[in-house]
Amino acid sequence: MAQQAVIPDLPPSPDPAQALRADAERNRERILAAARRLFSRKGLGVSMTAIAREADVGNATLFRRFAAKDLLIEAVFKDRVDLYNNLVTTCSKDPDPWQGFTDYVQCVCTLQASDPAFLEVLPLTFPDGIVETRRAEADRLVLDLISRAKEIGHLRQDFSERDLTLLLMANSGVLRAAGPTSNASRRFTAQMLRAYATTGAPAVALPQVPPRAELYHAMIRLLRAHST
Repeated sequence: MAQQAVIPDLPPSPDPAQALRADAERNRERILAAARRLFSRKGLGVSMTAIAREADVGNATLFRRFAAKDLLIEAVFKDRVDLYNNLVTTCSKDPDPWQGFTDYVQCVCTLQASDPAFLEVLPLTFPDGIVETRRAEADRLVLDLISRAKEIGHLRQDFSERDLTLLLMANSGVLRAAGPTSNASRRFTAQMLRAYATTGAPAVALPQVPPRAELYHAMIRLLRAHST
């Protein structure tokens, strides 16, 4: 009697649905990574077509994952909104409102240096309830921190939350000219906090002034950028 051939066990066939999900997730991560790069370099005005090209996917694939640009922005910056909310919450819990306020301003300016596009997101209204709730809660805590710093007499009464916007606008110029690794932004932020303080407020520590040559070259770069 002939011996029956033994057929080895074959590996199970891959699940087509699982393969499609994995491929879709890879495309999503590529889109998010591309959007982060472009938002950081060019701001939120970059087009969806440019993001698709950067991610090396088709427009149809991009819009299947994110039907609208605000949904993509939300997905890209959700972790940053969480980080910002945690930052504000921590600073607002400081028993010294002035210390909490100065810590908040310095941390936000540091965040601006590491991710310039993030600050464009703060005024936006997000479609997702959780993200929008956290952003709105952070705004409320900042206003409360400003109010309490005024109440103890360390923050000038004429200070407005819109002065923070002016500070970030000016700091953006400093960062563009001197670069995020320079001491220029930290020095500038500390000097502005001293300007916001009342006479009796504890003085904010001043980082060292950047070298003269560094500031000179930063000014030249800024002038050249405006002339092009």
